[in-house]
Amino acid sequence: MRSIDLNCDVGESSDPHRLEVEARVMQYVTSANIACGFHAGSQDLMRRTVNVARSHGIAVGAHPGFHDAEGAGRRPQTLSAREVENLMVYQIGALSAIAALEGIRLSHVKPHGALYAMAALDGVLATAIASAVAKVDRRLILYGLAGSRLTAAGRAQGLTVAEEAFADRAYRSDGSLVPRDCAGALIEDEGEVAKRVVRIVRENSAPSVDGPAVPLRVDSIGIHGDTDGADRLAAAMRMALEQAGVQIKAVVHAGA
Repeated sequence: MRSIDLNCDVGESSDPHRLEVEARVMQYVTSANIACGFHAGSQDLMRRTVNVARSHGIAVGAHPGFHDAEGAGRRPQTLSAREVENLMVYQIGALSAIAALEGIRLSHVKPHGALYAMAALDGVLATAIASAVAKVDRRLILYGLAGSRLTAAGRAQGLTVAEEAFADRAYRSDGSLVPRDCAGALIEDEGEVAKRVVRIVRENSAPSVDGPAVPLRVDSIGIHGDTDGADRLAAAMRMALEQAGVQIKAVVHAGA
């Protein structure tokens, strides 16, 4: 039976409504990527989000980004490889320690925003990220855009990687995501998202906005917790996948 992980970026806002939506989203996903305080989040919000994830029995991972709360981590930055390693290690370490207070060991790392997008294309940046993860804990699974330099760098470091796709984001024919500031980048219709996620998982492809379909072989589907109606999208995606005979489960380390 085909299986897939559903992951969601969470812990990025203390707004009460957003917290309620995130808690509902975590009913449907199998992995949670928790913001580590640089692009969003705080020590209190990190611990709260770890607790919610634990209550749903889902995998807990770090979601480190650029030090850019004002830009929500979505503005590109130019850093040296050493600075990127330090950026990653600091944030992974912070969440790991907070998770340990709650009896949780981190399962994975998924970079956020501009850091994630840049590492998909930049081999030097991707290697710095993968190296940092490997130095912290080789049991951590590294999430990256399917077919990207980031997942290639993770494999080169001997890490288990999770090739990721998005059903709520539009793709270009080269496999990159349409930038958020472009019209149509975000897909918020539940029916369309459900149809796309089944296609991605069962047919190993996604439609593009500018040409042929994008071939994708993925281990995980990402959901953005800050998308309007993220809880409804998560529910629709899970239902559609289960009806299509797909098993929903977290990515497991290759040595487990």
